[in-house]
Amino acid sequence: MSDLIPPQAADSTAKMKAILVLVTALGFAAGSTFTPGFGGFAPDQFPYPVADLPLTPAGFAFSIWGLIFLALIASGLFGLLKRDTDPAWDRTRWPLIAVQTLGATWVALAVRSPPVATVAIWIMLALALVAAGRSMKSTDTWWLQVPLMLLAGWLTAASWVGLTTLAVGYIEGLSQITGSWIGLVLALITAIACLTWLRSPAYAAAVIWALIGVIAANAGGGWMFLTGVVAGAAAIAGVSLRQVQRD
Repeated sequence: MSDLIPPQAADSTAKMKAILVLVTALGFAAGSTFTPGFGGFAPDQFPYPVADLPLTPAGFAFSIWGLIFLALIASGLFGLLKRDTDPAWDRTRWPLIAVQTLGATWVALAVRSPPVATVAIWIMLALALVAAGRSMKSTDTWWLQVPLMLLAGWLTAASWVGLTTLAVGYIEGLSQITGSWIGLVLALITAIACLTWLRSPAYAAAVIWALIGVIAANAGGGWMFLTGVVAGAAAIAGVSLRQVQRD
């Protein structure tokens, strides 16, 4: 079917998508940075208030969003100027446009409805993984793969934190520590499975950064959970190191 599309029309479509990638990257950064009133889910947003969930990273860990936004904007600009009609780049664009568009509205959703925001962040994760997987066809490691892998890695952690918070807040009798253990194990399984597929140190680094944030948040107590998080971070690092050595 693609053979029936004139080359000029295909190039025009690719350029349009390249423009949309950059525009939505800017919107993603602006929507998250300038939407006021969100510093995490409020305890009273749930039937069973959730405060100080052990699985939630310390505040400093969320600074990775600044790096991710800058990387996505730089990637979008480079892609528009240098790779606008490149097929390998073009394959990533629709899912990336979608995840960035949804991401621009996420903070506003989170302020209003944790369940809707949780569904949205899982959709963002799925889209980010599709884009990251497709980027593996490109040889532009730093300009394309790394930004998408960082996004996918952080969203892997954030999605499980969000779902764990929702579960603890809505399921009677599910304690914060039990919920955090379940969330941690499932997050590690997800991350290792994705890392096995993506084989990206950048993906691993984003997940490990989230786990470092969790370690910092629990440094004052809860040594059993803390030990589990440290072991999980070591496992992710070990898998990634073995992949680098094999490659």
